[in-house]
Amino acid sequence: MTKEEPINNKTTESRDQPVTTSGFEWYRRSFQYNTGLGLTPELKETYEKDYKDILQSKQCTSCYQSRDWLLTYSPTIRFMIQQIKKLERVRNFNDPINKSLIKFDESKIICDFCPDWKSGGFHPEIGILLCQNRFKNKWHLEDTLSHELVHWYDNLKWNVDWTNLSQHACSEIRASSLSGECRFWQEFSRRGLGFEVGRGHQNCVKRRAVLSVMGNPNCKDKEHAVRIVDEVWESCFNDTRPFDEIYR
Repeated sequence: MTKEEPINNKTTESRDQPVTTSGFEWYRRSFQYNTGLGLTPELKETYEKDYKDILQSKQCTSCYQSRDWLLTYSPTIRFMIQQIKKLERVRNFNDPINKSLIKFDESKIICDFCPDWKSGGFHPEIGILLCQNRFKNKWHLEDTLSHELVHWYDNLKWNVDWTNLSQHACSEIRASSLSGECRFWQEFSRRGLGFEVGRGHQNCVKRRAVLSVMGNPNCKDKEHAVRIVDEVWESCFNDTRPFDEIYR
């Protein structure tokens, strides 16, 4: 999951009744509404009311346009999808051990509103969520989509147990390192004078991995997350598969 760090300039939104759903809870409701699975008339009415309150049509349109452009033209996105499809060809999806794995297609990358501080997320049984209200530009979305595709790749290759903090931390380290979200200029724009040139990339990856692991229900607190990330750091940071090295 891609966690966004708080920024100083806060914005406020005016709603008659605030929506209290979390990002993936809203994603689940969207999926239910769009497929009709388990959807009652009451749930349908509630969803439509909430959706009307939070939907930002321009952000949604822009998000899908950027997604489609990146799926077509981004070298990193195209490469990651190729690698995911290679893994799919060798995976036996009929094997009970792989019952939770899903095959890739672009319909499993959706844009929606996220009420908390993150730009995207990956769910191993549903797909990728892109938080349309968090993106500064198309390149920010590219970093986020790259991050989530690394999670998708890891899940297919190693059948990750996302409740296991060590496995979760490892994938977060790899995703932050390989996606481009911690490259020099990106991190310098965030940290300014607080940016450490010599270890800026590593510090960024570790910081963002800790933030993501803290969101895991099995993580007790920040100190717990830091310890888990440190334990798996060396092997996971140095594992650049499916890339030969860190390109972005």
